[in-house]
Amino acid sequence: MRSYVQITGIVVTALLTGTALAHDSAPLKSENFDLPVGDRQFTGPGSEVANNNCLTCHSAGMVTVQAPLSKEVWEGIVKKMIKVYKAPVADGDVAAIVDYLSNNPAASK
Repeated sequence: MRSYVQITGIVVTALLTGTALAHDSAPLKSENFDLPVGDRQFTGPGSEVANNNCLTCHSAGMVTVQAPLSKEVWEGIVKKMIKVYKAPVADGDVAAIVDYLSNNPAASK
């Protein structure tokens, strides 16, 4: 029991010391900045679903400068956005987004 108390004391001391050192050596401050406003949107048939889902995180210009991508590749990208980056895309919108991106000349080139 005595060693448990000693170890607990050492751990608490180390945590408090580490916290104090981290606070003194790396002060954090909040930063405010304005993101550029982009008014460019996807156009053409089926663009509404891409505008409603993709433009939350991406500019239309960023998507339209991609190399030509197949439907399968776009599907993988959209699913990655949902699974890895937690994009709030409804399951029912995935096929429409993939269809738009793979069939739109500006997005698929």
